[in-house]
Amino acid sequence: MSNTPWHQRLFGGFRKTSERLSENLSGIIAKEALHVDTLEQVEEALIASDLGPAVAARIRTRLADGRFEKGLDSNALRQLLADELEAILAPVAKPLEITAWPRPQVILVIGVNGSGKTTTIAKLAHEFKEQDYSVMLAAGDTFRAAAIGQLATWAERAGVPIVSGKEGGDAAGVVFEAVKQATATGVDVLIVDTAGRLQNKAGLMEELSKIRRVLGRINPESPHDVVLVLDAMTGQNALSQIEIFGEVAGVTGLVMTKLDGTARGGVMVAAAERFGLPIHAIGIGETMDDLKPFNAREVARAIAGLPVEEDA
Repeated sequence: MSNTPWHQRLFGGFRKTSERLSENLSGIIAKEALHVDTLEQVEEALIASDLGPAVAARIRTRLADGRFEKGLDSNALRQLLADELEAILAPVAKPLEITAWPRPQVILVIGVNGSGKTTTIAKLAHEFKEQDYSVMLAAGDTFRAAAIGQLATWAERAGVPIVSGKEGGDAAGVVFEAVKQATATGVDVLIVDTAGRLQNKAGLMEELSKIRRVLGRINPESPHDVVLVLDAMTGQNALSQIEIFGEVAGVTGLVMTKLDGTARGGVMVAAAERFGLPIHAIGIGETMDDLKPFNAREVARAIAGLPVEEDA
């Protein structure tokens, strides 16, 4: 567990985004009235900071509608940015809640290899245990050689049981067995790992569809959640992942990982504006306590380069 307070780590996690934003805006905003050319430059700077064209256009409109005849200094701009970003992010800030009945609540976790999917599953398991829910994991990524072993290691660290099969085995069969065991033992939450090989989109679609069919036969409401894990370092590529996984798996919510100071966290705003999917949590670091519920105001202030207070 890190000794650095969460709000400080969050600010550090968005450092690259806020610094890039400051650099892109440097020299544009001066103590003079805003005009068309200035607004166009601000819009371009926002797009270059991974916030996306729709968000940039929204902020430009907000600036154009304001009364800045005497100019707009950098602090005022940061506050305006924070307010607009919070307005975009607030509707999607929704924690992942355990409400399914009968139990277990099945959470299908998807994402490309290397996105932080396995560690996120362990962190979610830890978080649910902290809330006094019983948790089980299912090693549904039978395609990748190390996936089963990695998940087993994290399950041991989290102190939760795991159901797994052989490498190269039938993922849907593993999931079916996991649901049977979870139901029989009264487990509250079953978190299912899945393969993330986007380069074989047809195979991935077939495998995920099979898992969903198996789950649906057991409980028509299952899976209750389909959570896509995104690596914040990928920038705009995260948007295409949301699109593709949404098509093949029916994504219901997002978790953003690897916000470590080198990340391009502005894409989170672009994702919220474009897709409107719930953002359940964000991850900073590798320890069990490094996944926290998504807080729109904290993230908006961090991106804008404003202090993130503990009670923000």
